[in-house]
Amino acid sequence: MERPNHYDVIILGAGPAGLTAGIYLSRAKMKALVISEGVVGGQMVLTHEIANYPGVENISGYQLANIMKKQAKSFGCEIRSNTNIVNMQLDGDVKMVEIENGESFTSDAIIISSGGRSRTLGVNGEDKFKGKGISYCATCDGDFFTGKRIFVVGGGNSALEEAVSLTKYASHVTIVHQFDHFQAFEHAIEEAKKNPKIDFIMESTIVSFNGDEKLDSVDIKNIPSGKIENHKTDGVFVFIGYVPNSESVKDIVETNQWGEIVVKSDMSTSLPGVYAAGDSTAKRYRQVTTAVGDGTIAALAASGYVNDLKK
Repeated sequence: MERPNHYDVIILGAGPAGLTAGIYLSRAKMKALVISEGVVGGQMVLTHEIANYPGVENISGYQLANIMKKQAKSFGCEIRSNTNIVNMQLDGDVKMVEIENGESFTSDAIIISSGGRSRTLGVNGEDKFKGKGISYCATCDGDFFTGKRIFVVGGGNSALEEAVSLTKYASHVTIVHQFDHFQAFEHAIEEAKKNPKIDFIMESTIVSFNGDEKLDSVDIKNIPSGKIENHKTDGVFVFIGYVPNSESVKDIVETNQWGEIVVKSDMSTSLPGVYAAGDSTAKRYRQVTTAVGDGTIAALAASGYVNDLKK
């Protein structure tokens, strides 16, 4: 019997993991629905340049997201973006997801690919100057700082790569990092160090953002000495990792102490028929390619689960 608004698999999130799952499922003739509370592409659309995606020499995150979206839809996958989810029931044989307009959808399996969001420093003045000198997205806001002197906070791949990207706009970039070494890949470190527009303040952290209507200076504390110095600046970009978007499922599936969803090798969670993929899961490396791999595995596993149910 035909069940209205019933799908084989519902995918929660439209980042690279979710879109990949949508591509694989719909191409396998599974009825699939992607529901995203944000824009299609997730954090990927904030990336100015992706140069390490196999088979693609150079592309922006926004462009890659649109290609993935087009692929998924061409195979019949349905996609709803900027849609708030108000209720979920994921236990039992039939899963249910309800969105803000009152519509509800059911499925035999669920893939959680809700991704993550930028981690904040949580220091004085940060909330006040968000969007008024503080940014977490080089692609979104880099152009606003053309000819300006800015700071970048972080020491991983994102921080160093985006710092280099920001030199296309800014007159000078200072990277502030809490350790005496970086956690990035060697090529990213070398590229930042050889850029004449970039210098470094190591073993230090920003402890306050200052200004009136907009940010005009930061207080930077040297961690070993405890000494605090004030630095004038036109802007600060913060790249210190991501927080998993798992709050809505933390009491439904198993998560670890950081809120990351715990998965097995087939991306299955602690609930039968519920899978997770991408940046919301417990994993060491977070790249577009690893998210795509997660989405592929989750889709294949979910497909097998649904097919077993139909036997």
